[in-house]
Formats: sequence, structure tokens, C-alpha cells
Amino acid sequence: MGKAAGKGGAAGGKGNGSGAPQRSRAGGGASAARPVPPAPPRPAAGPSAPVTPGRIGLYVLLLVTGVLVAVAGTLVQAAWFPGGLLLALAAAAGLFHGGATATGTLAGALIPGAGWLVAVFILLSQVRPEGDFLFGAGTSSYLFLAGGLAVAVICATVAQRRAVGVPHGRVGG
Repeated sequence: MGKAAGKGGAAGGKGNGSGAPQRSRAGGGASAARPVPPAPPRPAAGPSAPVTPGRIGLYVLLLVTGVLVAVAGTLVQAAWFPGGLLLALAAAAGLFHGGATATGTLAGALIPGAGWLVAVFILLSQVRPEGDFLFGAGTSSYLFLAGGLAVAVICATVAQRRAVGVPHGRVGG
């Protein structure tokens, strides 16, 4: 066979006496290969995150903030149509993403989203005897409702992928 197939059966590989090839390390010289210790497991940030009084307080604060952002967005989105609508949706997105980032859980995005959704639907259904209500029957109101729901779903999906540990990068390569 010649010198191309060394003792370990691989071209140019060093043998360790057992017949299996041994990889050389960059700059390793003649030192023996040391096993690499496994990386410590990341703490689970999903549904198994510990429930503490501080975390419950943070969730209550996020719920109340979701209601306040919904009320403010309801008033702003109709006042300055294109800019007010974008400002209201950006505030909702900031709250949902910030809640997920602050808690490190999926609930951090869902709880303020639930507060926002309940507040918007309560404000949407309240009609005064005079016929006045906060939402007009225009495009802006529907865009605010649909856009807020879409932003909540997007932020919850991103938080869920982060909690599960899905690696960032391209799909398929």
C-alpha cells in the first residue's frame, strides 16, 4: 500500500495504537488531544421558568402597561392618521418585544398582548347613548386592530423561537 495510507488508515493521520485516526490540532505539535468538555446547558426560559413573586409582579406590570398602550394607541391612531397609526403600532411592538426580552419567556410577549387585546375590544364595543365611540369606522381603526394583532403574534413567535433555542441564521444552509 505504501506510505499514503498510514497506520490509522487515513492519509497523513497519526495513529493512536488502536487503529483509529487521530486528528491533529492547529499548533498542537506532539501534545496529546484533550477532550473538550461539553458546554453547560442553557437555563430553560420557556414554560419551565421559575415563578417567583418578582416575575409575577413583572407580568402584572406588563399587563397594565399593555392596557395603557392600547388606550393611548386608540387615541393617537385616529388623531394623526398615517403617523399616529405607525406610532401606536410601534409602541405596541416595543412593549411586546420588550416584555419578551425582559422576562426571557414567551409569556413576556403574550401577557401585554392579552392586555392590549382586551382593552382594544372593550374600547371597541363601548358605544355611548349619543352614538359616540372611540373607534371610527375607517381604515385606520381596522389597520390598528389587525396590525396590533399581527405585531403581537410576531413578537410571541420570535420569543418562542428564542426560548426553544432555535439557532439564528439561514434556513437550509
